[in-house]
Amino acid sequence: MAEITAQMVKELRLKTDAGMMDCKNALVECDGNMDEAVKYLREKGIAKAAKKADREAKEGVVATVVEGKDGVIYEINCETDFCSKGDKFKALAAEIGQVLKASAATTLEQALAVPMGGSTVETYIAEQCASIGENMRLRRFARYTLTGEGSITSYIHMGGKVGVLLQVTCTKPETAAAADFATLCKDITLHIAACAPKSVDSSSLDPAFVAEEQEIAKAQLIAEGKPEALLEKILPGKLKALYKQSCLLNQEFVKDPSITVEKLVENTGKSLGDSLKVVAFERFQLGA
Repeated sequence: MAEITAQMVKELRLKTDAGMMDCKNALVECDGNMDEAVKYLREKGIAKAAKKADREAKEGVVATVVEGKDGVIYEINCETDFCSKGDKFKALAAEIGQVLKASAATTLEQALAVPMGGSTVETYIAEQCASIGENMRLRRFARYTLTGEGSITSYIHMGGKVGVLLQVTCTKPETAAAADFATLCKDITLHIAACAPKSVDSSSLDPAFVAEEQEIAKAQLIAEGKPEALLEKILPGKLKALYKQSCLLNQEFVKDPSITVEKLVENTGKSLGDSLKVVAFERFQLGA
């Protein structure tokens, strides 16, 4: 077995524009033969895929796979809407979803490293670029797993332009099996897709976002000529408005603006004789 040096890997990378690990693996497979390694990468489609890497991949699909108390949401991108609607891309996206669902991955980094097709999800996607003819990538991934009673619910809007994964808990198994509970969870996913909240509640809202919005509000008030002495009295109202706009539980329910999502959850819990809690959600918008 020939010794594979860092210089050899660098040289192959310059020849093919493939990833460092792909180059190293190719040299190992080809016993250090540079020409054979180049051929190997081209046959695998990795070299061609790498050359497409500077082309933007903003189309594609957001998809979910939910089974019982476990669910994943992911975004896989391609370059054109035409490609995203093709059978090959759809099959690839579905295949990746099943592989990721069957894995233990909880982060994007882990998802990219999940074994697939004799390599990894990341490399497998790169290899498919040659046959499909476009740059593709797995852009985002998240997983929710319930440890108690409740539901993992998903919703896909506009054929994969927006996707939602939602985790709601309860305390009784009969609640989790109730039709009203299922309706509540589905309605909340529809609301999230339509209203794009940033967090479940104010406690989970990004502090940096809140601080930035407060600074903007303060600057606007000063520009309007409001005395600085009054700013501390006005800003809490601005903050309350921010929560109403950005936090799921504070938002007016899209199907019935007379109540908030928090009130909807509370009312449904009372009717079911249980305590319900919206734990977390993911909202992926294609390319955003």
